[in-house]
Amino acid sequence: MKKTLVSLSTAVLLGLSSLYAYAADPIVIKFSHVVAPDTPKGKAAEKFKTLAEEKTKGAVKVEVYPNSTLYKDKEEMEALQMGAVQMLAPSLAKFGPLGVKDFEAFDLPYIFDSYAALHTVTQGQVGKDLLAKLEPKGIKGLAYWDNGFKVMSANKPLKAVADYKGLKMRIQSSKVLEAEMRALGANPQVLPFSETYQALQTGVVDGTENPPSNMYTQKMHEVQKHATVTNHGYLGYAVIANKAFWDKLPEDVRKGLDEAMTESTEYANKIAKEENDKALEAIKASGKTEIYTPTADETTALKAALMPVHEEMADRIGKDLIESIKKATASVPKEEAKADAKEEKAEAKEAKADAKEEKAEAKEAKADAKEEKAEAKEEKAK
Repeated sequence: MKKTLVSLSTAVLLGLSSLYAYAADPIVIKFSHVVAPDTPKGKAAEKFKTLAEEKTKGAVKVEVYPNSTLYKDKEEMEALQMGAVQMLAPSLAKFGPLGVKDFEAFDLPYIFDSYAALHTVTQGQVGKDLLAKLEPKGIKGLAYWDNGFKVMSANKPLKAVADYKGLKMRIQSSKVLEAEMRALGANPQVLPFSETYQALQTGVVDGTENPPSNMYTQKMHEVQKHATVTNHGYLGYAVIANKAFWDKLPEDVRKGLDEAMTESTEYANKIAKEENDKALEAIKASGKTEIYTPTADETTALKAALMPVHEEMADRIGKDLIESIKKATASVPKEEAKADAKEEKAEAKEAKADAKEEKAEAKEAKADAKEEKAEAKEEKAK
């Protein structure tokens, strides 16, 4: 693989200087990712492709490679740095092993209570500063794309903290996620995403954590009898490009790609919750996995077991960064509660209108029945 990457990198570098001399030939961007096309990330990548080709008026051709068809998740970062691919959207945990440990803050359990809280970070100064830290690694950070909040799954019910004890739980490579599983008494097992289904099927691991969209599209629900909607952690992505490639793009092309990225990011983050909600319903409908929503007391107990991970990982991630995130998200719950109350009020109003409509329909049906009875009586009299 190393030899192949070097060869590909050489080819890219040799061709880069003359790439823009041929106006008739589009600039090819290979965009590799490891999830299915019908996940939030998969759909967003296709959206970016469409927008990029439109906004650059055909000067750019984006080739999207989903489902690890080009590189697996443990290979793709090196491929990007060497120029074998031009764009990726890896999970944020992937930057820790690269040496940018700050991104592991996103893996901390219960660091975000909602998408609104999350977006104060990813769409604010903290998020921008984090992306800038990738540049010394030859990586240009472009945007953050959401997936969603995670569920825990296994072949046994996961209700109490004690239920996790001794389970082999698949995680992606992250020191924070390792600490999280150990805090629950489980044994963390680092495995590539593309190997997770088979590992679950064959019993190499007992369970895993994932947003519902990943669980459903990778068919993990077919080999997991139970899933608990813990929402204990977040899984998201950073859209990144090879910096040397990006910096050498003509200004007008880069402008078009920036616009395409802005619009595709709005799209990605809009559909993320919808796709995960739909996936959870599809898993329920399959009848193969029993979905459990924990009680308030069970959530409190799980949170109590996991929150010490924040302190344990503070020196690794940075205490100041963790405090900056908490400060940025501090005002959100109040605003979120206000928005939720407004939404509940609207739903109640809609439900009331539906009930009124049903009552009117019932009254109309009763009148129709009365009329039919009268007609039948009249017919009989004849």
